[in-house]
Amino acid sequence: MEQQAHPNSDYPLLFSPLRLGPLTLPNRILMGSMHMGLEELEDGFARLAAFYAERARGGVALIVTGGVAPNEEGAVVQGGAKLTCRAELPPHRQVTSAVHEAGSRIALQLLHTGRYAFNHAQVAPSAIQARINPFTPRAMSDADIRRTIEDYAQAAMLAREASYDGVEIMGSEGYLLNQFTAPRTNHRDDHWGGDAARRRRFPVAVTQAVRRAVGPDFLVIYRLSLLDLVEDGSTWEETLLLAQELEQSGVNLLNTGIGWHEARIPTIMTMVPRAAFAWATARLKAAVSIPVVASNRINTPDVAEAVLRQGQADMVSMARPMLADAELPAKAASGHKAAINVCIACNQACLDHSFSGKAASCLVNPRAGRETIHPVTPAPTPLSIAIVGGGPAGLACAETAARRGHGVVLFERDHVLGGQFQLARRIPGKADYGDTITYFERSLAKLGVTIRCNTEPDVQMLSSGFDAVVLATGVRPRIPAIQGIHLAHVVPYPETLDGRELGERLVIIGGGGIAIDVAHYAALRDLDEDEQTLYEALWGIDRSPTRPGGIDPQPKRPRSKRHITMLQRSSAVIGRALGKTTAWAHRLSLHHMAVEVLCGVAFQFIDERGVTITDQSGSSRCIAADQVLLCAGQEAHAPLAKPLQDCGVPVHLIGGARDADRLDAKRAIEEAFLLACSL
Repeated sequence: MEQQAHPNSDYPLLFSPLRLGPLTLPNRILMGSMHMGLEELEDGFARLAAFYAERARGGVALIVTGGVAPNEEGAVVQGGAKLTCRAELPPHRQVTSAVHEAGSRIALQLLHTGRYAFNHAQVAPSAIQARINPFTPRAMSDADIRRTIEDYAQAAMLAREASYDGVEIMGSEGYLLNQFTAPRTNHRDDHWGGDAARRRRFPVAVTQAVRRAVGPDFLVIYRLSLLDLVEDGSTWEETLLLAQELEQSGVNLLNTGIGWHEARIPTIMTMVPRAAFAWATARLKAAVSIPVVASNRINTPDVAEAVLRQGQADMVSMARPMLADAELPAKAASGHKAAINVCIACNQACLDHSFSGKAASCLVNPRAGRETIHPVTPAPTPLSIAIVGGGPAGLACAETAARRGHGVVLFERDHVLGGQFQLARRIPGKADYGDTITYFERSLAKLGVTIRCNTEPDVQMLSSGFDAVVLATGVRPRIPAIQGIHLAHVVPYPETLDGRELGERLVIIGGGGIAIDVAHYAALRDLDEDEQTLYEALWGIDRSPTRPGGIDPQPKRPRSKRHITMLQRSSAVIGRALGKTTAWAHRLSLHHMAVEVLCGVAFQFIDERGVTITDQSGSSRCIAADQVLLCAGQEAHAPLAKPLQDCGVPVHLIGGARDADRLDAKRAIEEAFLLACSL
């Protein structure tokens, strides 16, 4: 697909028009599908309408909704979102009207979850239980399959009646259509399974039925699994044959899916390089003549433009980046990329929420999905507010308070803003956290917030001239009572991440999120491989066109130059407080890097040899160490709270200053936002 440059943009290809069947889009940005968890709520579609409309006003060319099932058994959960009859159309029309009035286009994703459905009525090609689901599916009969094909067609007709501009047929991520194409889940030996050609029949039949139902002048997208990343998945050759059959069946656009939900390879979290799978989309693009979409970790306009410039795709999917900033396209088009609130791929408020039955939002933008609940409106009485602490909580509070018209002075003891994010951005894969700091710096400057770095205000400074004081002074490393803890080779985590030289034998005390980050930092530091090569080698991704699932069963993983041992007092697994969709990957990556993990230990003492412990068997031994890296938790740091309260100053504590227990940035930024909305 030839791309014509747009002369009035820093991103000429990204903002060039694209013809898709009956539509001509003004740019190449697709807001990919995300199940927001609003689809099942009583007021959910009203909230969805406001959510999507804000992104439409922000300039996205085409939105794809969260998954809506074509029948009851295909819903994500029992009673989940479905489109099966005209009685279900009114809330959908509310969404399409809002998006069209805002100037954009929207497609409904048709999603049958198959064996991923969390209900007893789940069906699949074969009766094989998914390891992420407690239920075993019923194998579909031939009649079930033919009925389901008609259900897809009926849902597509209803989508057109609801004024959607198109539909996306979800055929990736290990859902039903993908389950039919992969030998892992399709053990049939009939018209719908056996060899690869028969395994392709169901998704092709669904696509043909949808095209017949909606006619030629309606957008049909197919989300194709380019890499299953599971054992016994499809090969590249099989996938490209399916893509060509889908093109012949009337698909206008092929979207990219990478990895099944049960795959043991991270595909969208922080440790995944930006545009890590654009090479796969390029391979698809070469095999078909219709436009293709690149996806996964494309979070800035620079990355998106590079993908298009290198000819790897015709369009880019930016799903979670549109959670982080509804105005991303408009800001990029107008030359204000520093004003973009960049998605940091943390998963904490989006996927973790979705897989826990909560409404999705965003760590760096907690207003996402709550546009009707938390509108940022002008304050009835502007106040003079002092915010002490320039970490994530303080920055977020200052921004929202200033947007509401309050006068804000932000004090920061360090010479730079960012707090814990200044440390986080040094972890391999977390460079995006630096973009969050840049965003806040730019936003606060534009809003006229007074920033005083290298300043620790005292009670006298804060007790006069301010209507309210917000303490966002964060945390300090907890120093456990272990004999020898103050020896010179015992290094608290802030000093470790501040560029200190590291020895060859390291012991990390702690097993929480910071300890895991420090372990990654130490293990990957000084390796020679580039980020993409390291990622593919570490996780065993194989680009060979004949490799089933795209994974190497015996990968040659890189070895760290250091021997690292993690010691945790608790007998629980390390990182147990981390997010549902990321904890497994962090633990597995440590295993791949040969980091030794010992849980349930008792610390006896630290000396020049290392750390002497008693392990779970009751045996005492010394773990040799050149350095001991201290990651034993945090303690709240708010020394000004009581003195200010004693002076009668209205004081608010947020983030780590309020509660250091299991502190994370999601909670800190959300607390800051909600407080600023209430002041």
